[in-house]
Amino acid sequence: MQPRTLSREYSRGRRLINELGITENISLRKYTTFRCGGEARYFAEPSSFAQVRDLLQFARSEGLEVFVMGQGSNILVSDSGFDGLVIRIGKKLGEISLMDKGDGSFEIDCCAGAPLAYFGNIAVKEGLEGAEFCCGIPGSVGGGVYMNAGAYGREIKDIAVSVTYLDKTEIKVLGAEECRFGYRTSLFEQDKTGDLIILGLKARLVKGDANAIRALAEELRVKRATSQPIDVPSAGSTFKRPEGYFAGKLIQDAGLKGFALDDSGAQVSPKHSGFIVNNDGRASASDVLRLIRYVSDTVFEKTGVRLEPEVRLIGNFDQ
Repeated sequence: MQPRTLSREYSRGRRLINELGITENISLRKYTTFRCGGEARYFAEPSSFAQVRDLLQFARSEGLEVFVMGQGSNILVSDSGFDGLVIRIGKKLGEISLMDKGDGSFEIDCCAGAPLAYFGNIAVKEGLEGAEFCCGIPGSVGGGVYMNAGAYGREIKDIAVSVTYLDKTEIKVLGAEECRFGYRTSLFEQDKTGDLIILGLKARLVKGDANAIRALAEELRVKRATSQPIDVPSAGSTFKRPEGYFAGKLIQDAGLKGFALDDSGAQVSPKHSGFIVNNDGRASASDVLRLIRYVSDTVFEKTGVRLEPEVRLIGNFDQ
C-alpha cells in the first residue's frame, strides 16, 4: 500500500495512533479462517468499549472506512487488502458472565469478542440447554449476532434477550425483538451507515438435564466433524440456503462436489459441497471468488436457482 498522510491533528508525533494501539499494514490472512487476503492499512484490537468509540472517532476524523471483524469467519478479504481501519473485536473484549435468575433460567452476558464455541461450551458445562448449536460455530458472539448465526435448527434469535451496541458515540441496548433477526441477517447486518457496532449479547438459557445436554453437544460436534471440512481453511458455509432448497445439494447435483477450476487450492469441498475450501491456504482471494462465482453461475444454468454468497466480501475485488 502507498503511504497515507494523516491530518495535521493526528500526524503530530503520531501520538494518538500509539495511544489507541493502532498498527499499520497488517496482513489479514492470519486473522481470517479462509487464510487469504491482503493487508489492512490500519489495524487495532481494542480492550474496552471506550477504545472502540475512540477508534471510530479517529477513523471519522481521518475519513477512513471502517471494518469491524471478530474471529474472521464468514469473510473473504480482497488480495489488495482493506484501505481503512480494521477493528478486531477479539479476546480482549471476550468476557462472559452468568446470572442465576432463580426461576430455573440464567442470563448470560457475552462481550462481542467471545468465541461462539466458548459461549456454547460454558452453557453445556453449566447444564444450560439451548446453546449446544453454538459449540461448533467458528465465529465470535458479535459476528453471530450480526448474521443471526445458526446450525441444526437453532439460531441466535432463539436465545437472545438484548444486544448492546455502539451507535456512533453512544452505547445503547436493544431488545432482541427489535433486532430484526432473520435468516442470516439482523438490524446490524442491514445497517449501511457503519455507525452500529455490536458490543455484546445478553442471552437467556434454562437449566436442563446435564447429561442430555452434554450428549447433544457431543452428537452435534461429531456430526460437524464427520460432515464438514473443519480441518481445511474455509469461511464456513459459502452460500445462503435458497428458500425450498439446500445449497450443498444443488451444488452436488450440478456435479460440482470436489470441483476445482485450477490447481490454485480453491476447491468445492469433497466432504461437503456447501463449503469452498482453500487447500493448504495457497489460494488467493481472487481464486476463491472466481470459484464462488463459477459455482453460482453453473447451478443457476442447471437449475434456475441463483445461489447467493453467505460470505461477505471485504475490500476491493474489481482490480
